[in-house]
Amino acid sequence: MISDSIRTRFDREVAKYPAEQRQSAVMACLSIVQQEQGFVSIESEHDIAEYLGMPQIAVHEVTTFYNMYNQQPVGRFKLNVCTNLPCQLRDGQKALHHLEHKLGIAMGETTADGLFTLQQSECLGACADSPVMLVNDRTMCSFMSNEKLDQLVDGLRAAESTKENA
Repeated sequence: MISDSIRTRFDREVAKYPAEQRQSAVMACLSIVQQEQGFVSIESEHDIAEYLGMPQIAVHEVTTFYNMYNQQPVGRFKLNVCTNLPCQLRDGQKALHHLEHKLGIAMGETTADGLFTLQQSECLGACADSPVMLVNDRTMCSFMSNEKLDQLVDGLRAAESTKENA
């Protein structure tokens, strides 16, 4: 179900487009739902489709096409490591394997404490900076050596621990 606060945010996004092109706001609406709920459920897709006046399958096609939309709950920190060919040639796959070992999970899994979800991603557009990764679909991290990966994970874990103890 879409809350009133989500509907208000939808209204602001739809207002950016001509009335006959409401569905142009579909990606923004999906992002809003994900920010508010952590992932985009089938029910949310239905609500977005109804709100925008478009078929649910069209919303689902957008959700499933882009890897930035979570279709199920993920950890507090979603780590997307680029493993496209240019990054693979510059240790992208090694970075992914290092994180699997460090976190004790396989790609596509979430740590038992719910803190980290590890995923591979397609090109992040920073091939010269690889290995690269995206944290929570918003923060790009470049030149991620094993040491930098360890620092990132340890820092995120420490920050979350501090937040819980406050």
